[in-house]
Amino acid sequence: MAVIHIDPKQYPQQLKEKAEQLSIAYAEFSPPQLEIYPSMPQHYRMRAEFRIWRDNGRIHYAMFNPKNKQVIEVTEFPVATLSISELMPKLLEALQAEEVLHKRLFQVEFLATQTDDVLASLIYHKPLGDDWEQAAKQLEQQLNIHIIGRSRKQRIVLSQDYVIEKLAVDDQSYIYQQIENSFTQPNAFVCEKMLSWATGIAEELSGDLLELYCGNGNFTVPLAKQFNKVLATEISKTSVKAAEYNFKCNNIQNVTIARMASEELTEALNKVRAFRRLAHVNLEDYQFSTVFVDPPRAGLDPATEELVKRFDNIIYISCNPTTQQQNITNLMETHQIKRFALFDQFPYTHHMEAGVLLQRR
Repeated sequence: MAVIHIDPKQYPQQLKEKAEQLSIAYAEFSPPQLEIYPSMPQHYRMRAEFRIWRDNGRIHYAMFNPKNKQVIEVTEFPVATLSISELMPKLLEALQAEEVLHKRLFQVEFLATQTDDVLASLIYHKPLGDDWEQAAKQLEQQLNIHIIGRSRKQRIVLSQDYVIEKLAVDDQSYIYQQIENSFTQPNAFVCEKMLSWATGIAEELSGDLLELYCGNGNFTVPLAKQFNKVLATEISKTSVKAAEYNFKCNNIQNVTIARMASEELTEALNKVRAFRRLAHVNLEDYQFSTVFVDPPRAGLDPATEELVKRFDNIIYISCNPTTQQQNITNLMETHQIKRFALFDQFPYTHHMEAGVLLQRR
């Protein structure tokens, strides 16, 4: 058995080291003073996943040491939000008590919110039948959570496949539907700081906004109020569905979303191709002044790099400062960094989130 240990007393020093590392990496761009947005030192993760390990007839949560692949049986996980931390032993005990629920169970995934809405996905190496569904429904009611069962070619949703999050941005609260097995920001506390940072920048801007990789509308929702019109793109059907729900719930009426990749939108703007998915959009109606990008870890592809150079203002959030740095090297041909921020989404790891505002020279 093991507890995943963290030492909150060490967090300030670790954050300081990250800030120094990022400042050194970006020094060649002569950015302004780095703005640092820390995390809570514990109970900050809204997502967690564990393998199920069996020992002497009992099941345990487990993780694997990335260095030697050794199994670590987890009894406490202080990086997870309190709702997940408190649910973990209760769920494990209940699963242990019902053979139909723990037999051939190999993974458990948690998704939670700051409003203590929790969803648990139970993943199996067996088909799930009526007996599993009946037992799982009882467990769902007993623990007051949402449960989804998954196995090969099966996905059983007992009540709902999402949680509802509320994020505070300055003095405004926004509602978000976050769907199981789709991307959401893992650290809601830091996410709120990211949203405030981006909307604070947007207050000084005008015109229309283009957003690439909009996901479930995490940034789109608060940013929309700062611009006349917004065109947002996202390739995932699930995320587009959630974004449309979130626009409606937050009474956002000036956003048009198109399900397409950034490369495809580049072709459309360059009039290389016409897309049926843009049939409801007249690109000529937009007076774009700002582009917002929060790309995958691979960063911006060369064509998208050239696209964003057209905009006076580029707000670029990145979960991979290395690829962001590579993109900025090219963007500095036309732009310069006006704001520079570190968002510590992942304390006690080497991962960090960086944000920059680039404006045309």
